[in-house]
Amino acid sequence: MKDIKQLFQYIKPYAALVSLNILSNVLMAIFTIISIPAIIPFFQILFNLEPRMLEKPEFTWSASGVLDLIKYYFSKLIEIYDPKTALIYVCLIVVGLFFLKNLFRYLSLFFMAPVRNGVVKDIRQKLFDKMLNLPLAFYTEERKGDLLSRMSSDISEIEVSILSMLEALVREPIIIIGSLLFMIYVSPMLTLFVFGLIIFTIFIIGSISRTLKKKSHQAQTQLGQLVAQVEEMINGLRIVKAFNAEGYQRDRFAAGNFAYKNLLNRILWRRDLSSPLSEFLGIVVVATLMWYGSTQVFLERIEPDTFFGFLIAFYYVINPAKAFSTAYYNVQKGLAALDRVNEILDTDVSINDSENAFDIADFKDKLEFDQVTFSYAESTKPVLNKINFVLPKGSTLALVGASGAGKSTIADLIPRFYDVDHGQIRIDNRPIKEYTLKSLRSLIGFVSQEAILFNDTIFNNITFGIKDVDISAVEQAAKLAFADDFITKTKEGYQTIIGDKGVKLSGGQRQRLTIARALLKNPPILILDEATSALDAESEKWVKKALNEIMKNRTVIVIAHRLSTIQHANEIIVLKDGQVIEQGNHETLIERKGEYLKFVELQSV
Repeated sequence: MKDIKQLFQYIKPYAALVSLNILSNVLMAIFTIISIPAIIPFFQILFNLEPRMLEKPEFTWSASGVLDLIKYYFSKLIEIYDPKTALIYVCLIVVGLFFLKNLFRYLSLFFMAPVRNGVVKDIRQKLFDKMLNLPLAFYTEERKGDLLSRMSSDISEIEVSILSMLEALVREPIIIIGSLLFMIYVSPMLTLFVFGLIIFTIFIIGSISRTLKKKSHQAQTQLGQLVAQVEEMINGLRIVKAFNAEGYQRDRFAAGNFAYKNLLNRILWRRDLSSPLSEFLGIVVVATLMWYGSTQVFLERIEPDTFFGFLIAFYYVINPAKAFSTAYYNVQKGLAALDRVNEILDTDVSINDSENAFDIADFKDKLEFDQVTFSYAESTKPVLNKINFVLPKGSTLALVGASGAGKSTIADLIPRFYDVDHGQIRIDNRPIKEYTLKSLRSLIGFVSQEAILFNDTIFNNITFGIKDVDISAVEQAAKLAFADDFITKTKEGYQTIIGDKGVKLSGGQRQRLTIARALLKNPPILILDEATSALDAESEKWVKKALNEIMKNRTVIVIAHRLSTIQHANEIIVLKDGQVIEQGNHETLIERKGEYLKFVELQSV
């Protein structure tokens, strides 16, 4: 019920179009209901089964009043024209009724199309916005392929299974109710009998479809896992081929694919059962009704023509009821997809602006870690344990340690990619949680160990996140990063598309673009996480010179395994198992002959 309410929240902005759709469906239902029963009196009068009504009756808003008025006009038609001509006019009336019925049927679809596409667009946009706002911690627990599946196949399932059924869910009940009202007017006793049969039919269909939503949820989850495997295979294809692991990957995917096929078969078997089952049960109901109604005619409790009109009205109940049952099956399948989408949309965004957060315009004094403790999950061992240091403005701090010591984690905590468990990080003597995320991150330039680039032009990758940038500024940043030389040699220059993750460039070229991006942003705080690790010796030499120039008036945090890049840092912190074990400048730490000296000697060897 909650899912349906949420779906109606998405539909709310399209209330005008939905209203027009409902109006079109109502009119279509009206013309459907009156199209054939309306001409029964004509044939009764034409074949002398009913006396002609030549005096206009007093009109009343009731079924009998409407029927008497129809009989009067049909009688006048036969009186004015001969029976053959009257029959032609009645046929034209029937054609007109069916034309109007199908016109309003098309209009109902016409008005629903923007609603369906608009709701899907809104859900997709809301999901994308949510994914942008979720903290990095969320993505450490989720598989990218499964998230992509929710964005694509689950949303498509919502559109196909739910939104495409809205028409049936609106239109068919109107036709059913209209037909039932006509049936009640004709014979309340027969209607009560039929109603009991319909309740029995609904109970059988409902019992079969009860597990459909659960199975559909399992199928969508299985599909997400398959997409995740494909995504992992593509990203690691070089390793897969290098280790001759094609067979392993093929078998692993085949097992999941086979399980998904079997699960989908069971779902489709249940869903596809709805139409033939409802049709069979409908025939059972009709046969039972014909037997029971005929006995009532034989007992002269009901007139034959009345029973005939009742059967026609009931015929108009069968197809809508069948369509409604099919829609119910599909909605159950779609609700499972909506559940998976809502799992993302309902996830709490743990890293937000605090209630009274304000913008920080500039970095003026110092960056400080005070007893900072952090772990990626509550049950795991802390990655950082009571880290303390002060980084004055304009100085350079280097972080050294083995892999897993916590160097990159310190870098991630400063722009609040994660929040600390205990202690505080302060900028200019204020906790960073008091600043807005946007203004805090605008102070920080980031060059990560992995060159993160997008399938776009070189220009757009360098200006990423910055609007209205002059080409000369971009060229200057590229020159400082020693990227301008190879950029100008490409076919399109700064407008060259670099491919997915910059695949058209070498590793060194990709890293120089990320450095140019950081240089263009010109932040007061610069974080270099193994920024030169992907560069060849020649490129590294020139980039180091460029970095040395821009580091003079900037506060810099350098993470490096190559100790030659950090010897001139104002402060070096040596980390081990998430704790600071040594701290000082290069010369001081060498004299202590501790852990730092071991790193130096290892690299010398």
